[in-house]
Amino acid sequence: PWRSYFLSLFLSDLFVPDVPCLSFLQCRAVCGLNVSDRCNFIRTNADCHSEGGYLDYLEGIFCHFPPNLLPLVITLYVFWLLYLFLILGVTAAKFFCPNLSAISTLLKLFPHGVTFLAFGNGAPDIFSALVAFSDPRTAGLAIGALFGAGVLVTTVVAGGITILRPFMAASRPFLRDIAFYMLAVFLTFTALYLGRVTLVWALGYLGLYLFYVATVILCTWIYQWQQRQSLVYSIHLHSSTPHLPPAEMLSDSEEDRVSSNANSYDYGDEYRPLFYGQETSAQILARALNPLDYRRWKDQPVSWRLLKVVKLPVEFLLLLTVPVVDPDREDRNWKRPLNCLQLVISPLFLVLTLQSGAYGVYEIGGLLPVWAVVVIAGTALASVTFFATSNREPPKLHWLFAFLGFLTSALWINTAATEVVNILRSLGVVFRLSNTVLGLTLLAWGNSIGDVFSDFTLARQGYPRMAFSACFGGIIFNILVGVGLGCLLQIIRSHVSEVKLEPDGLLVWVLAGALGLSLVLSLVSVPLQCFRLSTAYGLCLLLFYFSFLLVALLTEFGVIRLKSV
Repeated sequence: PWRSYFLSLFLSDLFVPDVPCLSFLQCRAVCGLNVSDRCNFIRTNADCHSEGGYLDYLEGIFCHFPPNLLPLVITLYVFWLLYLFLILGVTAAKFFCPNLSAISTLLKLFPHGVTFLAFGNGAPDIFSALVAFSDPRTAGLAIGALFGAGVLVTTVVAGGITILRPFMAASRPFLRDIAFYMLAVFLTFTALYLGRVTLVWALGYLGLYLFYVATVILCTWIYQWQQRQSLVYSIHLHSSTPHLPPAEMLSDSEEDRVSSNANSYDYGDEYRPLFYGQETSAQILARALNPLDYRRWKDQPVSWRLLKVVKLPVEFLLLLTVPVVDPDREDRNWKRPLNCLQLVISPLFLVLTLQSGAYGVYEIGGLLPVWAVVVIAGTALASVTFFATSNREPPKLHWLFAFLGFLTSALWINTAATEVVNILRSLGVVFRLSNTVLGLTLLAWGNSIGDVFSDFTLARQGYPRMAFSACFGGIIFNILVGVGLGCLLQIIRSHVSEVKLEPDGLLVWVLAGALGLSLVLSLVSVPLQCFRLSTAYGLCLLLFYFSFLLVALLTEFGVIRLKSV
């Protein structure tokens, strides 16, 4: 009798939609409820609440708009998602990377692409992975994005490079990079099979990347030593012109140096004045905050102008909040009125973005909030800096602005990545899609779009070997540091011994298997071609990716599934 009584209570609670008992259901069940019950379900179900971010996208869909406007809301969300990807790209390219380069120059660190350059280029992927791993419900989004970006870059990007400009691949760097990446994929596959990542496992990811960096540095040093010995031998033979290796024989590091010198982008070229002279502080501030160069505007096509108009609000806010130090310029990008203003705004932005502003509104002693204290301290520091410096010459401590700009731009990227993850999770709830398929499609495409354009541009300019090498070097950094650092921070933050990984069914194994298969095929086919990559090889890689995407979508929608025993 007692069991029947409790069972009747349970069933009565289960089928009443406005009671808290429904909170144990997964959030995707909201679409199966009546329209009048969905808002209450979203607000009372803990699975529907996001850990961070400023906007509650699910509540916006089901509580603030009528059901007949759902297509309009989804369209607005998609446009906002695309704009967030634009914010990620602009912040990483024009603010995060220059400050990172300035810090590495200041500290005299080894300027190789597998270290700081990889960190700068992979910043959107890394921060998206860190945000996704911070919540167990979105861990599948991180795995799908990292694996999906790996398949995309090693097939579509690498194949597109060979189609644009067939070339001779560097044998030793190719074999080295693909071996390390296969090891990283195998580690992640094993972690998914075990269903957890322990502290030792997370540290192993980071240790493996450090070992990869050391290997690249050692290989570069050995190659340079061999080149010096060859040069000495040529001089010994009284050769009038020392024999230099052709372009096909250059290592990836040497080609990096050549291409970086020939194609380096001056991040300040859009803000350089037409005539130099004595300017007032107000004129310097107005010029520094203007993200539009009218001289370039006249010579650019309509598509560039439209994109520039879309980027103007973001670039203005970034110029206002993120200082940029350029060691290659004579004045190191010192803008006295703007830099003093940034001493107030940048710390304020930092406290208002940490934990979605939770730290900024905290009151110290019940008197003043943290943001007010930061504004007062920043104003005092800015006043001292303004009256102790001049417009013409940067101060001795100007290099500190590089660290401030690095932190501020990193938080810009982290904030945008948090909103991206929350939007994708909301779209997954509405369309009943798994986090894995959203990660391998939308998140992977959005985070990789910058790599696609940059690598294709390098290939067109005559540096296909550098672009091809970046396909593997960048994703090694993304998967090792993304999974390792993401799980490590989650273990430290939650005070747990391990991070649980719950694969979204068969699709995760399809994704991991496709990535492993593409690497094996490249490892076998490239040496068989004697490292001469042709257009046919690129077309085969494109065909492989579209076949994988078709299989992944069929698996997601249940057309392909495991047979129940």
